[in-house]
Amino acid sequence: MQRRAYVPGMVLLAALVTGCTTGSGTDGSTTDSKPGGTTPAAAPGKYSTLPEPCRAADQDALKDMLPEIADLPKDQQEKAYAGTPEATFDTDRQVGCRWKADSPADAHRLRIGMERVVSYDASVSDDDQAKALYEQKLTAADLPADASPTATPSATASTGAGGGARSDAPSGTPASGDAGAPGDTQDPGQGDDGGQTAGDLQSRTVGDLGSAAFLDDIPPKAGGAPQHTVRVVFRASNVLVTVEYSEQPIDPATPPDTKDLQDRTQAMARKLADQISE
Repeated sequence: MQRRAYVPGMVLLAALVTGCTTGSGTDGSTTDSKPGGTTPAAAPGKYSTLPEPCRAADQDALKDMLPEIADLPKDQQEKAYAGTPEATFDTDRQVGCRWKADSPADAHRLRIGMERVVSYDASVSDDDQAKALYEQKLTAADLPADASPTATPSATASTGAGGGARSDAPSGTPASGDAGAPGDTQDPGQGDDGGQTAGDLQSRTVGDLGSAAFLDDIPPKAGGAPQHTVRVVFRASNVLVTVEYSEQPIDPATPPDTKDLQDRTQAMARKLADQISE
């Protein structure tokens, strides 16, 4: 009697088929058969959209920061306060707006920029990614080593531009109206600053503004244009906001008031933080 031939390849094929149907998903991806092998994706950011910065800018703050606009004809004021939106490819990811105001005595410039941070790493949340980007900006600002945060706005005598004396002097610094410590020097170009020293007005972190914030004070460079700029950067969850405000007087002998610039910039930043959190 003739024997039937035995084909080992059929056994191998059956084994391969069995192996392919074990531990594989319908999309061909391999899953861990052990309990707890799947890592959950990080939580998405709190904010999924951005406000329109030209509209989000507080009108009262704009009038304080751009006083020259009030001298324009009525039909030009509305356009000037409206600002100029920056070009963007995705208004849900990055937006900006700019304003300018000129007069025979000085010129002011204002820019507001917003970025909604999205993490493309499933193990890193949007908030953590935004925090990392904020830290990069803070490092790049190169703040002084003793840049302590300012007090909360509720302790500030005035949050408006050019406001009165402040009562939020950091611990160890003279309060408003008190005499400064021996050797303290006033910030160049400042008038009556309520007893604040140059140290009080240096670049520093800012308290009670978003999740984290800092103020970068950029005075005029020697031999350059007498333009003084103040930049406030803050993080609100997964959104980064930058408010940059500058003043350039026509006469270099009358430099801008540093405290006034900082107060106006912080006031706008706090208004924007309120807008984002609504």
